[in-house]
Amino acid sequence: MKKSIALLGVKGGPAIRPGSHMPTSTLLHLGGRGILVDAGLGVTRGICDQGVALTDIDMVFVTHLHSDHYLEIGPLFHTAWVAGLTRPVPVFGPHGLDAYWQSFLASMKFDIDLRIEDEGRCDLDKLVDLQHLAEGIVFEDDGLTVTALHNVHPPIMETYALRFETADTRIVLSGDTAFMDAMIDFSKDADLLVHEAMLTAGVEALCARMTNGDERLRTHILRSHTSAEDVGRIASQANVKQLALHHMVPDGDPDFTDADWEAAVRTHWDGPLHLGKDGMKITL
Repeated sequence: MKKSIALLGVKGGPAIRPGSHMPTSTLLHLGGRGILVDAGLGVTRGICDQGVALTDIDMVFVTHLHSDHYLEIGPLFHTAWVAGLTRPVPVFGPHGLDAYWQSFLASMKFDIDLRIEDEGRCDLDKLVDLQHLAEGIVFEDDGLTVTALHNVHPPIMETYALRFETADTRIVLSGDTAFMDAMIDFSKDADLLVHEAMLTAGVEALCARMTNGDERLRTHILRSHTSAEDVGRIASQANVKQLALHHMVPDGDPDFTDADWEAAVRTHWDGPLHLGKDGMKITL
């Protein structure tokens, strides 16, 4: 299995519109494992579009409990279950993810019970092995180490960046976060840094058109995310080998093009740059 990362969804925020990308989810193949980070709307289709069977996902991480990062966890596992999944999959996430999972099972109880009785399916509940995600080393086995860093994404407190390491590869995913100096050390010498990003002018344009929200949305976005310029600065100071942008705000606005994103990042970064698109695969 080649080492790779697929950006299944690169849009910041939960809403989709004509011309937009899908919300956040990322698929890694590293250390002989298929690893999913976050499960926004569309993740199930996105995995299949990579030519990967849902039953081949070995681990799942949910960085925080904003809907664009975990909305489709339930449908993903239900679909994997009817596609043949019979083994438990560890799912690392913040407190509260268990309540979502149990509520999903309750909402689908008629269908789940029916399929167990009528089709001989195994117990769906036992396929999700929920484990609490906290700062520090959260997984270490068979040549793969996963480390979490508490990041800054108010008002949510349990929210994390993740570093995946093998003997010869290091991949860092920022999660949703405001700029933080700690991200530079956390990303040091990474083969690939996948970082969220926003264009400040684009945020203003987005909020000006908003019909379901008020000034609090603008305040949230600006205090909880990282400007594209600062993302370039992090990549440069961390000496990463490649940089990819995802969870991009705004998304699907024709007034803000790839040229705008590149110009902002290039303020500080002159290395290899991937501007995230749904389905983009980066081979390491």
